[in-house]
Amino acid sequence: MEVYAAGAVCWREEKNSLLVALVHRVRYQDWTFPKGKVDPGETLAETAVREIKEETGLKIKLGVPLQTMTYPLDKSKNKVVHYWAARVSDKTLASSKFKPNDEISEVVWVKADEAFSKLSYVHDRELLQELLELRKSGMLKTKPLIILRHAAATPRADYVGEDGKRPLLPDGKKQAKELIRLLSAYGPKRVFTSPWRRCRDTIGPYAKAHRYKLIERGELSEMGNAKGPARTAKVAKQLFQDARSSVLCTHRPTLPTITEVLASYAEPALAKLILEAKTLKPAEFVVLHLTTSGKKPRLVAVEHQSLSDRL
Repeated sequence: MEVYAAGAVCWREEKNSLLVALVHRVRYQDWTFPKGKVDPGETLAETAVREIKEETGLKIKLGVPLQTMTYPLDKSKNKVVHYWAARVSDKTLASSKFKPNDEISEVVWVKADEAFSKLSYVHDRELLQELLELRKSGMLKTKPLIILRHAAATPRADYVGEDGKRPLLPDGKKQAKELIRLLSAYGPKRVFTSPWRRCRDTIGPYAKAHRYKLIERGELSEMGNAKGPARTAKVAKQLFQDARSSVLCTHRPTLPTITEVLASYAEPALAKLILEAKTLKPAEFVVLHLTTSGKKPRLVAVEHQSLSDRL
């Protein structure tokens, strides 16, 4: 039997030094990275964000995914913990409302090289080493580029009228609302969408929740892609080269054009993951973690997210 949990290595830089947040747990009298068990109906990404806020008071956005740790709880159970890196800005740090409690007595920021001796567990030291290697290679500070397929829509055969006005099903409207929390775990700040109704109605609730403007691009619609795939590819290329925090909502027939362009920037293993997004199901998305630490944007990691992955 496996018990699933999620957490993050929260980090910030101060005078060129890398600092990480450690928590002291009262029950175990240990020092570790913040994490916690999945609540029913959560994805692992949602769990990580919630647990960090509960244990540290920090409202984070997930960065590059780190390795998953598995270790025994007892003879019959293993704990499987998914981790992300999470950059903490000065503003986020200042707004933390952490108060010592029965679970977490203290949150401290420690220089990375000092954290090795303070951490209680080997697997936490392995996570810290991974974080340091990412920083050394210039791949720790990233921005998300999210490619989202619209939520479940009324079947074409059941709709009479312009295809661009075909609405979401009731289940699709529910998915759109549920996407708010999952997308918020990554916090894309620019919201691009096909102008067709089913895309606007999918990403609209997220944009409204954060007061972001919907940026409509005809090239992202099915018709726009069919008439001019080169223009659709250009939009995807520009978003990659900008390497800014963004989400793009589009259609299944348009996904191959977009994913092929983005895959061209990736190493084979990551390119394969991007190309698999050609077959995204309604309301599923992929997150491309991009860094601009070099002369041009680089792809650090790719992850797939689905509402159906809720535990």
